[in-house]
Amino acid sequence: MKKLIIIVNSGKFEEVKRILESCAVYGMMITNIMGYGNQKGYTRIYGGIKYSSNILMKTKIETVADDETIDILIKLLTDKMSTGNHGDGKIFIKNVKDVIRIRTGEHGEIAL
Repeated sequence: MKKLIIIVNSGKFEEVKRILESCAVYGMMITNIMGYGNQKGYTRIYGGIKYSSNILMKTKIETVADDETIDILIKLLTDKMSTGNHGDGKIFIKNVKDVIRIRTGEHGEIAL
């Protein structure tokens, strides 16, 4: 089992959710976060005054699935979410040793 941590622009959340659901992954944790990477923020003009911000709104989606599903998800996410521009997002992958469903005490993939 693996845990995916997906960080994307907030406006891309629904598209990521559709991709996850297309692979029968319905359990996810969603967090609104702020940060920046290679994109380095943006510059705007407001009231004739130019200002820059290097902190951007992002959405972090976390989910756990079996290895085969994770491989499919990574392929779908990189194919469908990539625009070739800075700010497309990142996917972090962590190994998950075990998962336990508290209600039943089940372990492993069956507990997902």
